[in-house]
Amino acid sequence: MKPRTKFIIGGALVLGVAAYLMVSSIRETGVYYLTPAELATKTQQDPTLFDTGVKVGARVVKGTITREPGGRQVSFQMSDGAKSYQVVYRGITPDTFTDEVDVVVEGRLGHDGVFRATTLLAKCASRYEKAPDKYKSTPGYRAAEKRA
Repeated sequence: MKPRTKFIIGGALVLGVAAYLMVSSIRETGVYYLTPAELATKTQQDPTLFDTGVKVGARVVKGTITREPGGRQVSFQMSDGAKSYQVVYRGITPDTFTDEVDVVVEGRLGHDGVFRATTLLAKCASRYEKAPDKYKSTPGYRAAEKRA
């Protein structure tokens, strides 16, 4: 066998193994990103999705945020308009976490219908509005306005 043929076979073998490892690792670490309605549909079709790590994006239902006295645990309802879930999260909440904010939670849906989040991300506003006139007289606002 010629050295060139050995090199081509060896290179193809290395590329094949690398491709297999990439594909298998992406499958193992991939996480679904669903809305509550999609999550409900998928759990009805495949009950093994319960207690499986998923990401869910939805909006916090107004008036449903309750915090434990220690401040480390928060529970709230999230909804996409068609389906809603109770969410329990233990940890520090983002500053932008308020009523009617869009959130992305990562965690597991239990058989009891409660989503136990391990990660909570609150989306910030996609646009920023002009500051009210009462803030224009502050020195920090003037400095920021000059830099812009």
